Amino acid sequence: MTITSASVPASPAAPLPVIRAHGVRLVRDGDVLLDSVSLTVRSGEHWALLGANGAGKSTLLGLLGAVTHPTDGSVEILGRTIGQVDLRELRTLLGHVNPRHPLRSPLSVREVVLTGLTNSVEPVPRWSASNEQEAQADRLLKMLGMEAKTGSRWPSLSQGERGRTLIARALMPQPRLLLLDEPATGLDLAAREQLLDALDALREEHPELATVLVTHHLEELPASTTHAMLLRAGRSVASGPADEVLTTGRVSDCFGHPVRIARTDGRWTARAQRVPRG
Repeated sequence: MTITSASVPASPAAPLPVIRAHGVRLVRDGDVLLDSVSLTVRSGEHWALLGANGAGKSTLLGLLGAVTHPTDGSVEILGRTIGQVDLRELRTLLGHVNPRHPLRSPLSVREVVLTGLTNSVEPVPRWSASNEQEAQADRLLKMLGMEAKTGSRWPSLSQGERGRTLIARALMPQPRLLLLDEPATGLDLAAREQLLDALDALREEHPELATVLVTHHLEELPASTTHAMLLRAGRSVASGPADEVLTTGRVSDCFGHPVRIARTDGRWTARAQRVPRG
């Protein structure tokens, strides 16, 4: 009698790493800005970097965005190791949303979005978008709720409209990684909620996209956030799935102040806890 073993279905492969940072240390003018920070971001994951002002969030985002080199440790982005590649070329493969976009010209919303293809602030001379590229820009603007503003001029936009325009701009090269540096800065309540809804819709429509968002307000995290890292004084104090990291104890330790964390309908809130008086 011949005995054959039943075939076992192969386990689904883990999503590919988009970012691998290991033991990163960054020293500038004698100050240690990051110390022994490690982070792995995989395709389809949506990370939040949180911490008080000066904790190292934007500094770490600069490394992940191929803006700077680490003093020690290694940073691998999209399979390319910083220090072994041209950073300018690597940056063209990333989507980076900076709410302090230095545009001065009265470009239309569509023109701003199309500069994402040339990785420039202003339109490149003698370069013109194809009909297909213009259609892609319009599709992204519609997805982000900006279809009625396609022809509006940059100076006339609200801060929230600018934020959604810049997200569409960052997505034009179809990056695998989107970096967002405090995208809700300066937004009122309605504009913030529109932005977060747009990020949730974006992540649902592009399931392979990985994102890293910097903030120091838990209320600015989209419900689609999957992972989080807490930074304090340049060091990671917690990192992993969002529900395991964004707890009352860990957030209180990170910010050095007792707060109570709650999550309702996928969104986080933080409230100060009353400290008993002696």
